[in-house]
Amino acid sequence: MTNRLPARPLCSPNCLAMLPQEGFHSPFWDAIAIRDGEASVAFKTVDGAVDQAAGIVWRYQDPNNYYIVRANALENNVVLYKVENGVRLSIAPKGLPSRSYGVKRHIPGGQWSVLRITFKDSFFTVFLNGERLFETEDRTFTKAGKTGLWAKADSVTYFDEFTVIGK
Repeated sequence: MTNRLPARPLCSPNCLAMLPQEGFHSPFWDAIAIRDGEASVAFKTVDGAVDQAAGIVWRYQDPNNYYIVRANALENNVVLYKVENGVRLSIAPKGLPSRSYGVKRHIPGGQWSVLRITFKDSFFTVFLNGERLFETEDRTFTKAGKTGLWAKADSVTYFDEFTVIGK
């Protein structure tokens, strides 16, 4: 089932544009730290020769320790990672070999999509445009942490309607 997303202007008044930077860049919502809940964001990748990525960070402990799920329009995939002691490692979806790298999915560049992650204890579920893509488990970060948005390298990405719900 495909969900049609409502038409949206270039950006709402509350839209965030992430512009090219070296490495990774993530603004965080400092209002609360949550352990279990969900986060979602509408995103549009606009440009980038190396990357056209958009992601959500949760259970952020510090710049070297957190989880991230990201969609990449150039690679046409969605991948969940943990960054532990500064090293980013992909976490394979349940039911796939341990070396699996996320799931293939068309990420339309220049169009709005919605990425969502639900997280409870060590169990995570990833959604794109309302479709459940995959589930995975990891016990690395069990404490509450900040949530935020993520982009990489030369990505030019617009974010809108960032929503975080703690449970």
